[in-house]
Amino acid sequence: MERKQLKVLGYNVDLFSYNDAIDYTKYLLDSEYSVQVVTINPEMIEFALKNENFSHILNKAELVIPDGMGIKLALLINGVNQQRIPGIEYSKKVLEICEEKEIPVAFIGSTKQVVEKAAENIKAEMPNIKIVYTKDGFFQSDEEGQIINDLKESGARFILVALGSPKQEYFIDTARLSIKNALWVGVGGSFDVWSGIVKRAPVIFRKLGLEWLYRVIDNPKRISRIFPTLPIFLYRVIINKILPSKR
Repeated sequence: MERKQLKVLGYNVDLFSYNDAIDYTKYLLDSEYSVQVVTINPEMIEFALKNENFSHILNKAELVIPDGMGIKLALLINGVNQQRIPGIEYSKKVLEICEEKEIPVAFIGSTKQVVEKAAENIKAEMPNIKIVYTKDGFFQSDEEGQIINDLKESGARFILVALGSPKQEYFIDTARLSIKNALWVGVGGSFDVWSGIVKRAPVIFRKLGLEWLYRVIDNPKRISRIFPTLPIFLYRVIINKILPSKR
């Protein structure tokens, strides 16, 4: 399946529909390579613009899905009415595929209580899923080698990493070099939702693309993450549309 992409401030975003993104993921799961899926949002692009290493990670990812509402708005500014693909929904669907195809899965990130409860709840929903490895995210950099070895021995081929961005993308970029034939995705706060510790936004907020607003209402401290990053990001997109840069 051919990838159709559009650059947002110099970073490619895949223009798959949700169903086509899932079909492409099935293709990636059947490949012999270790691949990285990025669920991109404005905060990630703003960070990448200031960080060459992170910029390189985004540019070489095998699939970049438009997760954040800010990305959808950026694509609209560039004339593309792209379907938003929330990372939590994408990852849940891939877990269902893994259950069906008996593909081993690993969960890494959050607290020990949360990651284990998330795995337990997913197993309750998908009785035949093979979750072969779980690990909390509170480890030091000198422990990464052992974790990567443990992952390799577990045989996991779909590996979800919830360390927050950019830490999860950096970890994946390092670990994928040692583990072949695996699909990696950074899932942010998904384990918190799957564990039941955090409630996901009501359906009406999701349909309107206002899940971010619900999270801010639920936790006002998050506003410092969204503002001024989102307005600055959209300002850059508009200026870049008017005066295209060389990126």
